[in-house]
Amino acid sequence: MSDTKIVFPAEWHPQQAIQLTWPHHKSDWNYLLNEVERCYVDIAVEIAKRQHLIIACFDTNHVSTLLQHAKIENISFFETESNDTWARDHGGITVLENGTPVIYDFCFNGWGKKFNAELDNTITRNLFKQGAFDAYRYVDMNYFVLEGGSIESDGCGILLTTEQCLLSAKRNDKFSKNEIELQLRKSFGVKQIHWLKNGYLAGDDTDSHIDTLARFCNPASIAYVKCDDKNDEHYEALSAMERELHELKQLNGMPYQLFPLPMAEAVYDSDDGHRLPATYANFLIMNEIILFPIYNLASDQKAIEAISPAFPDKKIVPVDCSVLIRQHGSLHCITMQYPAPPVQIL
Repeated sequence: MSDTKIVFPAEWHPQQAIQLTWPHHKSDWNYLLNEVERCYVDIAVEIAKRQHLIIACFDTNHVSTLLQHAKIENISFFETESNDTWARDHGGITVLENGTPVIYDFCFNGWGKKFNAELDNTITRNLFKQGAFDAYRYVDMNYFVLEGGSIESDGCGILLTTEQCLLSAKRNDKFSKNEIELQLRKSFGVKQIHWLKNGYLAGDDTDSHIDTLARFCNPASIAYVKCDDKNDEHYEALSAMERELHELKQLNGMPYQLFPLPMAEAVYDSDDGHRLPATYANFLIMNEIILFPIYNLASDQKAIEAISPAFPDKKIVPVDCSVLIRQHGSLHCITMQYPAPPVQIL
């Protein structure tokens, strides 16, 4: 209807809950299961201290035992099968429709059919059936492939994304760029889309998800990965991305304040030696804190110091995510936030 107002909340919009999809022995985490579960426990404990946590898992008894020392009253468990654990990309994406939260269930096809995802693609529907989202309305958007990690919202009508991901083959190749843009504008109430042409991370499976490269911190600022080493393979692409970010404008025509984050020191897989996509842009904005990924590197402290001015009213809480990059993701990739409806003052 023409009088329907759709808003795609920014991540800093007050949150009702955060989702994790727990790793299990049938997932690609099997060879690292003990190590990755320790990381998930650390993240779950930090979230549950402050907010409601939804855990989609293969075995509720197993996961609840691991979390016996967490603030368990803030955690809801839902059993569902899954191929993998990247909740950012198979999780529902929430908009506010005339103030009412609506969860879009887009198609997740394993980042362009790179990996099996048929079970992941049913998780949001299963969570709804089990009552995880009673305050939300469900909309089936399975005709369109879209991952939460591929889009950033400023909450005011601007979307930030990358051409390499949204225009990649085997996602929505039957649609032109104009048709994809129309879909985004219609679904999210978008007034402007910032398409980045440059930027990538070695070892990334997502075709340059924006949440690995550049993030809105508020409507007027963006944090981004900056590479200063001319000998690093990322130098040219990330320098070109930086130039693009300097050219972007807010809806009021003003440029953005930019917060450069250091390029993480090179980390290589111990099995075959390929470079892993360690990035400090993959943080999670919560109601009270920033949950921030670190990797046991000398650059960690520099990154914490770099992100702090972007969020002067929030505490930066670092979490060791060095195991997550072994499967080519990080902290933001394994989480999905669910915005709360606006408070109506009568």
